[in-house]
Amino acid sequence: MTNSTTNSITTKRFVIRQSLIGKNTIITFVTKKGDTVSYSHDDVYNAHKSRFDAMNCFTKYKSYTNSNAMPAFCRNLQLTK
Repeated sequence: MTNSTTNSITTKRFVIRQSLIGKNTIITFVTKKGDTVSYSHDDVYNAHKSRFDAMNCFTKYKSYTNSNAMPAFCRNLQLTK
């Protein structure tokens, strides 16, 4: 049986966390320019898994964050509001 429930998190920055992998989470944040951005945590992680897994911060802190905007390499996965 698959997990069909969707969790929603509102945060102050773009974030990919190991603890959220597989939880079907939609994350929403407001950029420093005031734009609201939403994305599927699992879709972004799965599309760029090797990139995130190779990052020192992801290994050490089990997360990747960007406080300014959604990173350019995954903007194509942004959900519309």
